[in-house]
Amino acid sequence: MLDLEFAELSDTGRVRTRNEDYLGHVVPGSPSQARSHGWLFALADGVGGQRQGEVASRAAVQEALAGFRRAKDGASHKDVVTQLVQSANARVCEFEALSGRSGAGMASTIVVCALRFDRATVAHVGDSRCYLIRTGDAKPITRDHTVAADQERLGLVSAEEAAESSQRHVLSRSLGMNLFVNIDVDEVQLLAGDVLLLCSDGLHGAVTAAEIAEATHRHRDLAATAQELVDRANEQDGSDNVSLQLIRVRSVERMGMYRGRPYKLR
Repeated sequence: MLDLEFAELSDTGRVRTRNEDYLGHVVPGSPSQARSHGWLFALADGVGGQRQGEVASRAAVQEALAGFRRAKDGASHKDVVTQLVQSANARVCEFEALSGRSGAGMASTIVVCALRFDRATVAHVGDSRCYLIRTGDAKPITRDHTVAADQERLGLVSAEEAAESSQRHVLSRSLGMNLFVNIDVDEVQLLAGDVLLLCSDGLHGAVTAAEIAEATHRHRDLAATAQELVDRANEQDGSDNVSLQLIRVRSVERMGMYRGRPYKLR
């Protein structure tokens, strides 16, 4: 059976007076539920400068967690996470409509990660990221939905220019922007010892992938790793909220698929 340990941490940072990030998780209550549903981790970053960003991020994550708990036994995680993010988007749009002028422009990023057997399925909108940390390397599974990142993918600017661009934090996609949102979904096979990191841009904008990998390798205690990464982000920048979830894979259950149904590999 898939066996995990995890730690999560959220910090206001050194400049902002309120935390517009929000995170949460769903842990299976039994081995049978671990196989039928799995685990879910979700993190959202209310868009800075927009009104009630903390309301948007909280509504998005709470909607995703509730939707995962309602999912049918054995449902495809690709289908599940896609629906979770669409529902989170609809929820943010609903909150904006109900909030009147005080909620105008309400928006949020989101990244969700569902885990079961030997797979992680990640869905995201915006620039909150998911990294896979394996054998000393931290590589992003997600790709940022920002104006600068889109320009880099189109070949209009170099990676170096995108990293320094004034539009590197301007979102090209977010929850609450439209009633329908375009979602990126990726799936990775897991190995024992892998670590997944979900984080807001307050972390990855201040701490490099190499620093993330080094801290994760050095600490066996995930809570200590999380605290070190938040401390580094605050020391090296500190201008934004910093939130992260670290998930270490202790063991996996090798599974194959036949006609859409999983079967155990020997």
